[in-house]
Amino acid sequence: MKLKKPIKIIAGVIIFFTLPTLLFLGYVYFKYSEDVPIGIEGEAADALANNMLDALNYEAYKKTDYIEWTYQNKRRYEWDKTNNLCTVRWKEYKVDLHLNFPERSKAYVHSFNIIGQQKEQLVTIALNYFNNDSFWLVAPYKVYDDGVKRSLVKREGKDALLVTYTQGGTTHGDSYLWSFDTTGKPLKFKMWTDLLPMDGLEASWTDWTTTSTGAQLPTFHKVLFFGFKINHIKTTR
Repeated sequence: MKLKKPIKIIAGVIIFFTLPTLLFLGYVYFKYSEDVPIGIEGEAADALANNMLDALNYEAYKKTDYIEWTYQNKRRYEWDKTNNLCTVRWKEYKVDLHLNFPERSKAYVHSFNIIGQQKEQLVTIALNYFNNDSFWLVAPYKVYDDGVKRSLVKREGKDALLVTYTQGGTTHGDSYLWSFDTTGKPLKFKMWTDLLPMDGLEASWTDWTTTSTGAQLPTFHKVLFFGFKINHIKTTR
């Protein structure tokens, strides 16, 4: 009999904290979740993509050889874009990623060179970090990557660009629906990706900075009620 009261208290605490969370997740799911829209591939979709690239000064981005940034002040990147090399730092770890040939990468813990299985694990972690965090930095510039499908979608009377990645990286099979301002610059996209618990979540692309090389890069994104920063951005040619 003495155990009943503590059990009831514990059960009450669990319900108190989990029920609102479940209700919130249910509300978010039914409000925001939607299927991938059907678009039309062809010249109109490519024209929309080209307009976005022009608005972001794609030529300046192409001529940018090096990009440095931090993601959420947790991970730091030094990306030699020309040679496709990137140093990734987080906590006590550093990985010199060879993006074309990951097996040539090097890993360090407290500046000590690591080999064997632990090296392979750190390289895999660093590569996943880079794929995710660089996408949030340069996704608009990737609309003509190999294996990318571009489709025109009508959205609330305006043209939107559906981009689907059919191969490579951690975005394989993912789709993103871009919306634009009157100049063709991205405002937001909706996401359909296996990494998220629901389809059609929206992320902002409104906080841009023009770097020293002229390339335009985002400094902040908002997804639902959560935001994350991209800062300490530096570029060189």
